[in-house]
Amino acid sequence: MKSTSFNHTEFIKKEAKRLGFDFCGISKAGFLEEEAPRLEKWLKESMHGQMKYMENYFDKRLNPKLLVDDAKSVISLLYNYYPSEQQIEGAPKISKYSFGEDYHEVIKTKLNEFLQSIKIKIGNINGRAFVDSAPVMDKVWAAKGGLGWVGKNSNLINKQQGSFFFIAELIIDVELVYDGPLKDYCGTCTRCIDACPTDAIVRPYTIDGSKCISYLTIELKESIPTEFKSKMENWIFGCDVCQDVCPWNRFSKEHQEPLFKSQNGLLNYTETDWQELTEVTFNLIFKRSAIKRTKFKGLKRNIAFIKSSN
Repeated sequence: MKSTSFNHTEFIKKEAKRLGFDFCGISKAGFLEEEAPRLEKWLKESMHGQMKYMENYFDKRLNPKLLVDDAKSVISLLYNYYPSEQQIEGAPKISKYSFGEDYHEVIKTKLNEFLQSIKIKIGNINGRAFVDSAPVMDKVWAAKGGLGWVGKNSNLINKQQGSFFFIAELIIDVELVYDGPLKDYCGTCTRCIDACPTDAIVRPYTIDGSKCISYLTIELKESIPTEFKSKMENWIFGCDVCQDVCPWNRFSKEHQEPLFKSQNGLLNYTETDWQELTEVTFNLIFKRSAIKRTKFKGLKRNIAFIKSSN
């Protein structure tokens, strides 16, 4: 049995590399006992803002066995998105992960291929693939699988390459060889806490989502509260501040995914270009982009808000 688990694990790690994933860690599926009180407290303090979906499937968030029958292993995968390109100076800012095509689609395709190759190799297994979807605590599982630690900014930080990664999972009903967690290397550093423009990191390892610029520019569907005027630092989609200042991101390496390269001259857009953006152009250039999540109306709201703040 042990040799079978070892062989299956070895195949999975090699397949992850073949498909372009930078890191692969495996942990034993089970109830996340330590996370239950933390998640409950975070929800009770209303730090999820209007993200009501966070209140749903509480039990499933904590137990992958409720997502996949008889789940035995959580395979965590990291996919680098750190770009070689930058936006032009002074332009309204978008998060680095949105420069290219929508990561959901790019990575989901790879995950489906991964799951299929496991079935061909091992047999008719039961499993599901997730990327920033469904009630999966991806950062916690990645940390349990030895891919890094959850930092004070709540991002998973990898010792070799920092935090500019998408996290994905395969949950399967196959017993594998499990990796162990790493220690926390944040130490006494508070750069992310000190740099957050809206003071969303209310204490180490705790984000008030309702204050986070990513939430305000993407998840929030109403008007952005006036208390955030002059605090947005020109962000119109997402925010990278707490990652940009993290010392571990000096180890970030440029991604090698062609689909994450910017298109349509997006990074050369000036403030005027953004302000004059029409719905027709929005639908055309963001058709395959994560930016479509905020919809045209939301993006125009964000652009108008930062203009009124300057």
